[in-house]
Amino acid sequence: MSRLQRGLNPAGGSGAASNGTSRTGGMGGGSERNGKSFDELKRIIHNKLVDKLDLSRVSDLAGDTLRREIRLVVERLCDTENPLLNRVERERLIDEVLDETFGFGPLEALLKDPTISDILVNGPHKIYVERRGRLEKTDIKFRDNEHLLQIIDRIVSKVGRRIDESSPMVDARLPDGSRVNAIIPPLALDGPTMSIRRFGANPLKLEDLLNYKAFTPEMAMLMEACIKARLNIVISGGTGCGKTTLLNTLSAFIPHDERIITIEDAAELQMQQDHIVRLETRPANIEGKGAINTRDLVRNALRMRPERIIVGECRGGEALDMLQAMNTGHAGSMTTLHANTTRDAQARLETMIMMAGMDLPIKAMRQQISSAIDLIIQANRLQGGPRKVTSISEVMGMEGDVIIMQEIFRFKQLGIDQNGRCYGQFEASGVRPGFIPRLEASGIKLPTNMFQERILMRD
Repeated sequence: MSRLQRGLNPAGGSGAASNGTSRTGGMGGGSERNGKSFDELKRIIHNKLVDKLDLSRVSDLAGDTLRREIRLVVERLCDTENPLLNRVERERLIDEVLDETFGFGPLEALLKDPTISDILVNGPHKIYVERRGRLEKTDIKFRDNEHLLQIIDRIVSKVGRRIDESSPMVDARLPDGSRVNAIIPPLALDGPTMSIRRFGANPLKLEDLLNYKAFTPEMAMLMEACIKARLNIVISGGTGCGKTTLLNTLSAFIPHDERIITIEDAAELQMQQDHIVRLETRPANIEGKGAINTRDLVRNALRMRPERIIVGECRGGEALDMLQAMNTGHAGSMTTLHANTTRDAQARLETMIMMAGMDLPIKAMRQQISSAIDLIIQANRLQGGPRKVTSISEVMGMEGDVIIMQEIFRFKQLGIDQNGRCYGQFEASGVRPGFIPRLEASGIKLPTNMFQERILMRD
């Protein structure tokens, strides 16, 4: 008999709290064996497991050993409570109890599915997922609002965050780096709501994005050259268009001997370099004090001898500090922001500079932007789900009070196919970038015909 089994009282007994779920398929919540429904049986076994385990022994065991030992305990409880369960029902019951004990309850089945890119929880009984660019409703359910709140609290507490009535919104992350946003009553009227943006344990590589036709080899070659030559890059796009994925992928081109500092609200960048310092903002405590925002971290990063600063997303006044860093010896820095076009990205930067509380003239702001930013990469999520780099534009400088930009590559939409999916073609505009001498000074030579006006690839 294992140490955990010795810590379990065979007499049993149920606890006050329970973490049941309702799932369809197999033996559903409405079917019964020995007068007990599947969900009721699961709640009883989970309660007995929580009540009767010797927690002092549990803390001594490693993760894999602990799960194996507790599985034996759950199997024993299954035999005690309902020996008439068939093999499929028994295995399902054991897996769901283990998910409730170690994982994130009914979400575990969705988190194990690699085809799911987003999980959207609209209350305990409405859970949607995005697969291959399309939303679909699942049959996964939480038992009630309290159960969903328990899972949300388990997620946010693992990264030192909290969610309660005084702080009803939170950004967090899962162990694999997936981004989580949760909002609860009284702000969410129909019960706790949670959105999970998936990031797999194995980040997408350049070859993967090329296979998905997110951009062409010529576009990839230019972006790689710009990063190695330490040009400052802004990646813009709407929600869910793949900005962070693209930033992750492009960051792999940064040499491994450079010191990188990343700054994020909820750490999700998956950098492959060795010399990296990861910083994360901190919300205010229960007394409303102690908040550390992105702008504070950008200012502090300047004192940490960074060679490159990567800000996960610029949303406010930190944009001014980021631009100043780019202008004062931190070439090769990168950030993302929300915008619909590359021209909108420039306007958004102006707005965020104003949010810093600096009363700068428009011309001075635009001079800051034009001297700091070299390249703006626009990513979009098109109709039907495909995510593509739709524009790569160079920031040329100022003419009067206007920032001059020129588009180097673009994606031109041609129509919608019979499946409701956008299709089009990647094009080279015929413009040779003005930063080519900077690339050549860094020892990077691009093909002379690379920028010739033509169709690069049809999708």
